[in-house]
Amino acid sequence: MQLDFTDFSIILPLTILIAWACVLLLVDLFIPKGRKGITAFLAALGLALTLSFTVIRAVIMIGREPTGFHGMVTLDGFATFTSALILVSGLLGIALAYGYLKRMGIERGEYYSLMLFSITGMLLMTQASDLIIVFLALELLSIPLYVLAAFARPNLQSEEAGLKYFLLGSFSTGFIVYGIALVFGATGSTSLSAIVNAPIGMHLPFNADFPLLLMGAALILIGFGFKVAAVPFHMWTPDVYQGSPSAVTAFMSSGAKIAGFAALLRVFALAFPNLSADLTDVLWALSALTMIVGNFTAISQTNIKRMLAYSSIAHAGYILMAFVPFGNKDVVATSVAAGLFYLFAYVLTNFGAWSVVIALEKSEGKGLEISDYMGLAKKYPALAAAMAVFMLSLIGFPPTLGLVGKFYIFRSAIAGGLTGLAIIGVLTSLVSAYYYLRVVVNMYMREGDPTIERESWLDITTAVTAVAIVALSFVPQWLFLLASGAVLKLF
Repeated sequence: MQLDFTDFSIILPLTILIAWACVLLLVDLFIPKGRKGITAFLAALGLALTLSFTVIRAVIMIGREPTGFHGMVTLDGFATFTSALILVSGLLGIALAYGYLKRMGIERGEYYSLMLFSITGMLLMTQASDLIIVFLALELLSIPLYVLAAFARPNLQSEEAGLKYFLLGSFSTGFIVYGIALVFGATGSTSLSAIVNAPIGMHLPFNADFPLLLMGAALILIGFGFKVAAVPFHMWTPDVYQGSPSAVTAFMSSGAKIAGFAALLRVFALAFPNLSADLTDVLWALSALTMIVGNFTAISQTNIKRMLAYSSIAHAGYILMAFVPFGNKDVVATSVAAGLFYLFAYVLTNFGAWSVVIALEKSEGKGLEISDYMGLAKKYPALAAAMAVFMLSLIGFPPTLGLVGKFYIFRSAIAGGLTGLAIIGVLTSLVSAYYYLRVVVNMYMREGDPTIERESWLDITTAVTAVAIVALSFVPQWLFLLASGAVLKLF
């Protein structure tokens, strides 16, 4: 097997980032304990350089979609769009963690190296066009996150979150590995392009290949369901989100979701479109259940981190809605583009909301109740206004990017003949207004005396995301066209 320069040029940004993370581990040894902000700056610089290479490469290679390592990785618009979004999430994650780790007494340089390693796995997952690479990327993504979830040791909640995440994450990976094995048994290949073209019924006697392939695809779907927190595979999410350091939770709920959905969309749309008749009803039910359970369970939450955890579950249901018609060639491209647009809107909104949560959070888990937001508008009007924007965007209320995202999602669902699912999406969005607006009511209509932590990078993140969510809602067409271009040649 011979490799040439083209193979490595396809994964150049990924290679740069993983080399940067390894060097950062060594450099951090020489940075004094009280000056770990230097490590944060170096990590952000590595992400910025990787993002620059990603954008430059996308411009240079317009119209070309090469594959590398004998078709195991692909460089296309879909990979570029999702990779850029992941790298932006990494930069926002570092901005949230910069002051938070120091304030909570858990500032250690390894945090940023672990983030970079996890982001490397996410980038590889967006380019994976072989099930073996999907598995390797998933492990590279997940293992650093297990450690980050328990990063606040010896805090028992954080250690419990890390252990739960590790055990259930490993369990879900087992489903994916078993599913890959069954798919290989049915088709004789793990390449996405070879799987879809495999002559079913030729490898095993008694036409056993098709049920074997279907079972393998179902197991892979279950494994990804754990990763993106879809019902009924969501049980780990509230406890892990609540117990993990808030900066980790913000990054985990955005970056991991982007990578998970990117792999899910690519694998099923390219490898299993022939199974759509058997899986569409299952996906319809998964999307509906995720929206219903996520939104209705969030109503009873009094802790802001648990509320946002169930909110994350609910939004996984909305994104799944774009994935349901993956076998319908007439609408799949538009539907996936709507899903990418929604991911972008969700990531911006999610990081903004977590920046406010981190601003109010105190040590020992204080400041995390929804009642702690009482009187915020009177004392800190700008911060309250930003939080109101984030809550309205999560509902899908104008003028926010969340409204545009839901419009595109619901429109693509109706175009794909999923009117009933779109109606469930609208109704559950109305339900979500109750618990999101409860935060706004506490800030503006109830008396209290909250205190916040003023950190420059935290303030910048809050302001930039709030302004972007409102401003982009007036000119969303270019972003949707960018998402549409990203999937134009994927199908």
